[in-house]
Order: sequence, then structure tokens, then C-alpha cells
Amino acid sequence: MASLCVNNSFILNTQTLHKRSVLPATTNKRRRSVTIAAESSSSMATEKLGIKIEKNPPESTLTQLGVRNWPKWSCPPSKFPWTYSDKETCYLLEGKVKVTPAGSKESVEIGGGDLVEFPKGMSCTWDVSVGVDKHYNFG
Repeated sequence: MASLCVNNSFILNTQTLHKRSVLPATTNKRRRSVTIAAESSSSMATEKLGIKIEKNPPESTLTQLGVRNWPKWSCPPSKFPWTYSDKETCYLLEGKVKVTPAGSKESVEIGGGDLVEFPKGMSCTWDVSVGVDKHYNFG
């Protein structure tokens, strides 16, 4: 969420809410600043080049999906083509990968802590720079 400044000087972002009293320059009263910590209760999924990524999803999401019961797959640093015959959802426990969809000059970077969804039919190249360990589920 972008910062928001309003006439009574509210400044809002995803981590902290600040309220500052704004007084006319002619008064000699001190400005007061109060900080209220705001916990980010949800992570936000993004989509780029057809790949959906949720960075560091809450454990409740992983439990709801049954991620820890999915099969595991590991891969050392390497580069290889891949085509998804079905939708794949995976949760990377560790690793770092650049995924480049076929025909694209752009890539998507994913890594440990990411919950990722690849669409059925996507052809891409995986460029694994740090060995991957992930849970995965097709369908």
C-alpha cells in the first residue's frame, strides 16, 4: 500500500500508521507524534507472465492447502526446459530460480518461502541458481 498524506497529516503504509498534528506556524505549541504498530495480517499474491506468486504465505494458508503432505522434489543448480501438462502449485522450502516463459524476454524470480502457481500448458525454462527443495501438487 502506498503512503497516504492527508491534511491532518495521516501517513499510512503496510507496516506503521503515524498521525501527526499539524499546527499553524504562528503558534508555539509542540507537534505531537503518535506511532501505532500495525501487523500485516495477510500476504499478497502477485501475478507476472501468468505465474502467480505469494511470498511468505501464513502457515494457516499452507495448512489449509495441505502443503506439508504434498510430495517433495529437489534439484541442484541447473538450467532446463519444462512444460506443465497440468496446473502446478508448489511451495519452495529453499532455492532460487529464474523462470522464463517460452517466447518471453522477461523472467520471474522465485525462491524459498514462495507459494507459486504455474498454469496448465505453460512452457518455460528453469534457471536454478541455488538448489531447490519444494513441495508440489498438480491439478
